[in-house]
Order: sequence, then structure tokens, then C-alpha cells
Amino acid sequence: MDIVDIDDAFDSFEETWSPRLAASLNGQELKVAKLEGEFVWHSHPDADELFWVIEGDLTLELEGEPDQQLSDGQLGVVPAGVEHKPVADGLAKVVLFEPAGTENTGDADAEDRRRDVEPLED
Repeated sequence: MDIVDIDDAFDSFEETWSPRLAASLNGQELKVAKLEGEFVWHSHPDADELFWVIEGDLTLELEGEPDQQLSDGQLGVVPAGVEHKPVADGLAKVVLFEPAGTENTGDADAEDRRRDVEPLED
């Protein structure tokens, strides 16, 4: 059994918008990411995406719906197919939970923002 210390996980990298794989289970992945500024509008047609803010503030802009504000300890799930854009005012430490293989840019044509999920460094 692997044990992950969430604080150590976030301390192991500096890059923003570059998720790290913390755990895998039942075809799902739990990723940690540092977010700052705006991402791109995108959706995941076949996958829900959970955002759990460990530290900081995150706004989830949602197509055709009111923006959702998340802060320390709060989480929200963007349903499959819903166009969204995460925006972090300052640095936000976020846990993501989604099916394995889910690309961070979803269906957006944003090669410059696409990142492969890297393993956590020891």
C-alpha cells in the first residue's frame, strides 16, 4: 500500500497547470496540481471532473451557468460535457479526481496547454 502525504506531494513540484499523479484506483486517477491564473475553456464529453481545493481560491466558470467559487476545503464536480474554465486568483493547490487518461485540456484545441500527467517525485 502506498501512502501519500498531500503536503509533501505539493512541495515536490513548482509548475502550475501540470498535474501529478498521486494515486490510481478502479480506473480513476487522483491528481494534485498547482493552479494560477486562467486555463482554457474545455469539456470532458465522457467524464465528470472533481476539483477539491486544498489551499487557495478557485473559480469554475461554467458555460451557461453561474460561476462557482471554491476555497480551502471545498470541492465541486463539473459534470461530463459541461464546458468550463478554471481560474485561480493567486496560487491554488487542488486535487483532481477523474477517469484515468483524461486529458487536462479535454476537447479544447489547446496543444500549448496540454500536459501529460507526471508521477509524483520522491
